[in-house]
Amino acid sequence: MPPETVRTLMTALQGYGVAACVGGGWAVDALVGKQTREHLDLDVWVDADDFEGLVAAFADQGVDRIYPWPGDRPWNFVLHDGHSRRVDLHLYETLSDGRLHYGSLKAPFMFTRDDLSGQGEIAGISVRCERPEFALQNHTGYELREVDRHDVAVLCERFGLQPPENFH
Repeated sequence: MPPETVRTLMTALQGYGVAACVGGGWAVDALVGKQTREHLDLDVWVDADDFEGLVAAFADQGVDRIYPWPGDRPWNFVLHDGHSRRVDLHLYETLSDGRLHYGSLKAPFMFTRDDLSGQGEIAGISVRCERPEFALQNHTGYELREVDRHDVAVLCERFGLQPPENFH
């Protein structure tokens, strides 16, 4: 997915008042202010309260098909346009104590709004993205692919972070 496509999709979300946060590989590239690798999709964190606006914004862009993927859940699934624009959605809920809840009740993933407070740039626009430490944390707990190893290396080098234990 080229950076211009990311800019178009993020601008569409902003137009609908959706406070989306860029995650995954594009978050890493946003944090460093340049594209460091090719991306097949755009990971986006969105408060579940903004779901209607998110669906409307993406429908306006033709990104309105659910793309079944192994492991999809109601809080994490992929939308696409039938061609090349894929958005990996990560829906969370804000709890009464201010923490953010992602996932099931059986195995919740808890984090804070601060984790989504990074600032970066993609294709000339400012975007909110994962903080470097949170982006690094999200590259743990699974078998790393080559793109994940690349992202971890970029984060560690640029922000002086220690690589996770599973990083070889």
